[in-house]
Amino acid sequence: MADNRKEQERAELHRTIWGIANDLRGSVDGWDFKQYVLGMLFYRYISENLTDYINRGETDAGNAGFDYAKLKDAEAEEARADLVQTKGFFILPSELFQNILKKAPTDDNLNETLEKVFRNIESSAQGSSSEDDFKGLFDDIDVNSNKLGGTVAKRNEKLVKLMNGIGDMKLGDYKDNTIDAFGDAYEYLMGMYASNAGKSGGEYYTPQEVSELLTRLTLVGKTEVNKVYDPACGSGSLLLKFAKILGKENVRQGFYGQEINITTYNLCRINMFLHDIDYDKFDIGHGDTLTDPLHWDDEPFEAIVSNPPYSIKWDGDANPLLINDPRFSPAGVLAPKSKADLAFIMHSLSWLATNGTAAIVCFPGIMYRGGAEQKIRKYLIDNNYIDCVIQLPDNLFYGTSIATCVMVLKKSKTENSTLFIDASKECVKVTNNNKLTEGPDGNIEKIIAAYTERADQDYFTKIVSNADIGEQNYNLSVSTYVEQKDTRAVIDIVKLNAEIEKIVAREQILRNEIDKIIAEIEVES
Repeated sequence: MADNRKEQERAELHRTIWGIANDLRGSVDGWDFKQYVLGMLFYRYISENLTDYINRGETDAGNAGFDYAKLKDAEAEEARADLVQTKGFFILPSELFQNILKKAPTDDNLNETLEKVFRNIESSAQGSSSEDDFKGLFDDIDVNSNKLGGTVAKRNEKLVKLMNGIGDMKLGDYKDNTIDAFGDAYEYLMGMYASNAGKSGGEYYTPQEVSELLTRLTLVGKTEVNKVYDPACGSGSLLLKFAKILGKENVRQGFYGQEINITTYNLCRINMFLHDIDYDKFDIGHGDTLTDPLHWDDEPFEAIVSNPPYSIKWDGDANPLLINDPRFSPAGVLAPKSKADLAFIMHSLSWLATNGTAAIVCFPGIMYRGGAEQKIRKYLIDNNYIDCVIQLPDNLFYGTSIATCVMVLKKSKTENSTLFIDASKECVKVTNNNKLTEGPDGNIEKIIAAYTERADQDYFTKIVSNADIGEQNYNLSVSTYVEQKDTRAVIDIVKLNAEIEKIVAREQILRNEIDKIIAEIEVES
């Protein structure tokens, strides 16, 4: 029954988002539109989060019927310092989403009103420990953009529609609803646009099922972790899977990530808030992880998950400092300048805790190419850091049909061998994409079971000694070790020959009969 209600709530939420999309269609491009919706959704969320927090506190103190939204601004100011310390931000009652929404249709200066509110929310965190988490969060919601309309009146008309749409979303009491409504709205929007945004979609979004697989790989044998880290975190969906699977309280010291794209970095921080992760439980940095990593003081991490960009350029050996960087120097060689993939692997390995696990999506070329990449693979295998390589199906990701792999890293392995899993057929086709199925009999469960059992299975898994991998020139392609099942029909040669003999004999009888008939015809004629 609860599952049914959950699906109804989710379907209704998705319909509302489509409705807003149709209202704004034509004026705002998909990815830009997503930023407006998510920004406004975030504004509603923190307004309700703060109001709920204050109201519950007052009710518990015996002040039944108290409503922060109806309080005068001057009275609310008295609580500003305490609220910034506990929640990380402050919003005046008059500037709460629900109060701005009521006046929006008659506010001729709605764009200016919203700009001021957003600025005030950000500045409320200035000088506090939450400053970095709120700074620039509303930068991508440009309320004066020509994309919304050519005149102030047209822009405000669109903003009213946007606010009404967000206000109409039945998100209920965010503590009470059966779906993670704010978070689900976020995921739906990301998926909706990633599916038709080409390559950019792949950079922003890892499908939920792949996130599930990576998370569960790192959690085998664990019910909690110290902290989780993603060196190329995008919008944070991989990090947040840990909150969903473990419960956020079982990620004891929080969620860490770094993202190079400023818009995606803003989305990631918004995503943390929308999933009810408090400001002091996440630390998302902006910058290039490979050349300017921002979490030196926070490593090592017990769980690392990532879907880093495939084969991007980086400084490599053009930067003389990098070969002496403790993250890269152990391999004695740097990843090629045109292919940074193995630099992300080395970075993650360096920051992995002794008892930790890293699961990283990889471009297949890094498993077999020669040169510097082969030398790095040699380092990884000779030091017994690779626990498993999993071949995934093709067409899993938005924007690319490539069949990717997952590399699982560990620092404390008990045996000197590597597990290879061929999961290339573990999927179902959904429209144009393949998808990993969830549930007790699903593809994800089968892969996790094979990873956990660590035993040879025909055409599916193979344990290979690291010495044997060395003899294969450190080739880590799954197809090198797991035999492909021959699906061609099996032919019984003896049986076939017997049938051919029968056919030949029958042919001879027919020939003889034809000869007879011809002879009779000739005699009669």
